Amino acid sequence: MARKQPKTADSFPLVAIDLGSDSVRAMAARRIAPDLFQILGVEERPQKFGNVCVEQGIVSQSSNAGYVIAEVLKLLANRIGVDELPTAFLSVGGQSMQIVAVHSKRDQARRKEISQQLLDEMEQECKEKIEMRNPDVTVLGLVPSFFTLDGEEQDDPPRPDQRAALLEAHYIAFYGRKAIDTQLQKAFSQAGRSIEHAFVRPECLLSAFATCDGNHVLDDGCAVLDMGAQTTSLAVYKAGQYLLNKVVPKGGYHITRMLEQQGLSFATAEVLKKQYGCAAPAFVPKPVRLRVPAAPEIGGDIVISAEELAEAIELKLQEILAPLMDELKKVQDRIKTIYITGGGSMMTGMAEYIQTLIPVPVTYGAHNLLLHRDTEEKYLSPAYTSLIGTLLLGQDYRDNHKNQPVRQPGFFDRMKESTLDMFIDQD
Repeated sequence: MARKQPKTADSFPLVAIDLGSDSVRAMAARRIAPDLFQILGVEERPQKFGNVCVEQGIVSQSSNAGYVIAEVLKLLANRIGVDELPTAFLSVGGQSMQIVAVHSKRDQARRKEISQQLLDEMEQECKEKIEMRNPDVTVLGLVPSFFTLDGEEQDDPPRPDQRAALLEAHYIAFYGRKAIDTQLQKAFSQAGRSIEHAFVRPECLLSAFATCDGNHVLDDGCAVLDMGAQTTSLAVYKAGQYLLNKVVPKGGYHITRMLEQQGLSFATAEVLKKQYGCAAPAFVPKPVRLRVPAAPEIGGDIVISAEELAEAIELKLQEILAPLMDELKKVQDRIKTIYITGGGSMMTGMAEYIQTLIPVPVTYGAHNLLLHRDTEEKYLSPAYTSLIGTLLLGQDYRDNHKNQPVRQPGFFDRMKESTLDMFIDQD
């Protein structure tokens, strides 16, 4: 009997997953031209209050997260008309993520081609260097900084037609607590799926912005302010180097909690934030007074103005942004653009408000040039930029790793993880 050939990852559509603190999203796409994609389908599953499995960008309950991942990918497979989606690309972040420079060197004895296998080995060596020095951390992603071929420096990874005897590869390593990676691996194992490759979230966002605005933004220097549900992150990049990466454990969720103090339920506060929320009273388009249901414990209705909402929002924004602006001002002379992105950035006047805090041009990061012109408008929102950037990096990864087999966790792998969870307190 002929042995069954393993399926390869590139025989399936590109799939990216965003493990957000408010919802888990999955997107399938296909490349239709260089750096141009067509979205095949999107599925999303909001996290239920009281049963949250991802907090501040980190898996906190692997068994629940595994269930959600499996459910979202099954729904997505049905939507796009395929039998299964066994593997996905992923962006990772989190409050504890830090950065460090690391490099590897290889002497090939004579000038010869630089294979992808050699580059992978050098990258793995860098990862192991950091993890051996500190067994409590894991490398979440390695971003190429620059390469030196026989003394000649270049920013991009070596091309297949380039040759060298002495090769140096320099990376920026993003690392965090080992539990981050452990919980991710367990969640995908329990879902019966595999992580094709994981990228760090700042790199996904920067790749999307640079592709749309031109790679000169990376050389000129730029910052990315990523405003999520439970975290707000700042990454600053210039000419191959991350100058800083800082995360504040507060985001749009905490703004909604602030609005609750006006006597509203969380659900009503969330709706008002999305429909009428402004970054500060100065950006309210016109005076509006709203009559809305009060929180159940209060009863009746509450009348609240758009200005009152904006005052509460600005108060929380000041708390969230102050430590990030303090860091950004230290390097503001080295950057030319501040990109804002993420679902929490969509309140009216957000770009203008941040512009009042720092004298560097502020703009919304866009990814529309990466998508087919017939793409639904909702997918052009900053809330989807991380997914699009993950697909972009995922396609590059597949181009460099063709015919990579898919490993799907078997029944006994999933049973082992489930049994371990019975004895581990994940709270």
